[in-house]
Amino acid sequence: MRTPVARAFAVLALVGLAACSTREKSQAVVVPVAPPIVTIHATDYAYQAPDSISGGMVTLRLINDGHALHHATILKLDTTKTVADLEAALKHPGPPPAWATPLGGPNAPAPGDTSNATLYLAPGHYAVVCFVDMPGGVAHFMKGMIRGFVVRAAAEGATTSIAADNSIQLVDYGFVFAQPLTAGHHVFAVRNSAKQPHEVEIVKLAPGKTTNDVLAWLQKPVGPPPGEALGGVAAEAPGVMDYLAMDITPGNYLFICFVPDAKDGKPHFTHGMMHVETVT
Repeated sequence: MRTPVARAFAVLALVGLAACSTREKSQAVVVPVAPPIVTIHATDYAYQAPDSISGGMVTLRLINDGHALHHATILKLDTTKTVADLEAALKHPGPPPAWATPLGGPNAPAPGDTSNATLYLAPGHYAVVCFVDMPGGVAHFMKGMIRGFVVRAAAEGATTSIAADNSIQLVDYGFVFAQPLTAGHHVFAVRNSAKQPHEVEIVKLAPGKTTNDVLAWLQKPVGPPPGEALGGVAAEAPGVMDYLAMDITPGNYLFICFVPDAKDGKPHFTHGMMHVETVT
């Protein structure tokens, strides 16, 4: 994403006027504001991010300063758990523990690019984690890409809803669009309607390239990638919804989920959770 995320949400601010008359003084009103933007820098292999942020609807802007793909999966921790507990739990094979709820977050942009996600964060303790495991097959959190942060109470007048012009439902195993994908600037409401976690990573395919080219490159990332990773929404627990702002230009777009399946541990794209949309 090469355009400022702030532009995407400027239209979300609500403007109110206090009713008044010639005999009454005007009364001030609380006007909800656009979600605050919190920037996360990803490097090989660490995050730079605030230790504490205000809650409510928050836009997380991920800047990939590294040479590999990185995302920022947001996990809400139970009140009795810490990031150290999460690090210990993630050393064991399998999904994150039940006390760490995935709430989405910005999915992986190409190195040098940015991605975004807007989501609701209640007060509490959280972790930002990178589960990407390429190159080399070792998850990036094992190399240090895990960081805790605290969410404080939302500021007065904070926005509680977002205006989206399209939606993407994550189901077992596919993507359901409310409207056909078209060129232009869009805000997508991305909801997990399934019974297990899912994500959506969006790749704009290079001319002449296909899904098979992407899968082959992921297995052996040699040479130029067959598409540009644009981001998306990282893993969401069932019922969770994030908002994604993105500029869509003509071309072929691959929507894909890499989350391991709850039953067999295989990535969801091996169960068919990948889809190509053509935009003219």
